Amino acid sequence: MLSKKYLSVGVLLLVFSILLSACGPQREVTQNEVTQGEPEKPEELTIWAWEDTKSAFQNIGDKYTEKTGIKVNVVAAENADISLDAPAGRGPDLFYETHDRIGDAYLQGLAAEIKLTDEQLKGYQKSALEAFTIDGKLLGIPSSVETIALFYNKELVPEAPQTIEEINEIAEKLTNADQNEFGFLNITSDFYPTFPFLTAAGGNVFGKNDQGEYDTNEIGLASDEVVEGAEIIQSWHENGYIPESLTYDVMNGLFRDGKVGAIISGPWGIPDFEKGLGDNLGIAPLPTYKGKHLQSFLGVKGFAVSEYSESKYWATDLGLFMTNAVNSKSLFEEVKRLPARDDVDVENELYQGIQEQLQHAKPTPNIPAMAQVWEPMGDALVFITQGEDPKEVLKEAVAAIKEQISLLGGNN
Repeated sequence: MLSKKYLSVGVLLLVFSILLSACGPQREVTQNEVTQGEPEKPEELTIWAWEDTKSAFQNIGDKYTEKTGIKVNVVAAENADISLDAPAGRGPDLFYETHDRIGDAYLQGLAAEIKLTDEQLKGYQKSALEAFTIDGKLLGIPSSVETIALFYNKELVPEAPQTIEEINEIAEKLTNADQNEFGFLNITSDFYPTFPFLTAAGGNVFGKNDQGEYDTNEIGLASDEVVEGAEIIQSWHENGYIPESLTYDVMNGLFRDGKVGAIISGPWGIPDFEKGLGDNLGIAPLPTYKGKHLQSFLGVKGFAVSEYSESKYWATDLGLFMTNAVNSKSLFEEVKRLPARDDVDVENELYQGIQEQLQHAKPTPNIPAMAQVWEPMGDALVFITQGEDPKEVLKEAVAAIKEQISLLGGNN
């Protein structure tokens, strides 16, 4: 059964980040106010990005230079270095970040609050803005969104399954483990792609208080509804549909080679699967259960303004430019990042299924306490797939999560 002591690296990192928060610069109420007129332009602005987006962001940055005369330098860098580099004057003005890590950056005094007008907020998806908002403060300008969906091989599964019951029928019909052939596969030991099935009947990670903020005292991962979802997952292993200790490399390879009817994946898998399956690759939203759509985690990437930037106004202006409708569409065309905007049409059939699932996705909780959920729930799922009692396993997992959070000072 699950151990009660989950002192993971995540705990130590979060404690460290809280200690660092005292070292941040003095925050001013009007730090990013963009409605008071234009201050003097800086000669240049620096963006920290990821290697796979560096070139695309530089292309957009060059357009900003043409518009404003401000040189934009896009640097491939690790955001983990910003806590040391920014205070030393070597950090960026903007840094590209995922919404579920923005809380840590704010606690450390690295991400500045961004204040935008209603006009500037137009076009951005409401859920994407919510993902970058903590305690009523907007901490990032959304650039792209992603979630998981059902990927299927049209040669084996001509029509996308609409319900979990249909997935079970496909698994029963197509699975021949001795020949490495399967109807349906998912990495059930990973909480991220398994969450929609775990909460198929209802449930959530954290509840919310009257102000709409996450309440870590209310953890909904051991409810009767979640136990029902866990029993569905357990049945896949009891029936031999999903092999024990399945890895992503094995699952993706089998699907790419045409040996699996359907899997759970995300937009990151499209290029590889398209090479293997060609026109037989189909992508659809996740199935329903008892008439309700499965809810997946929504991931949002965007631009945070460094608290240490001496040009917060222009850094914010650059962030808005990088994520406007025109540049969001060009970013998709170049690196296939789905825009975090309602006013951009993506004309690509393969991504339509993911866009449909985005309507049923909710942001991964963006509070630091979420870091304490992944490991206990991953361990719980392993025990569940091995036949342990789901109700008892989930109760122990929630107790472990609460213990970790309490070590960090409670509702963070």
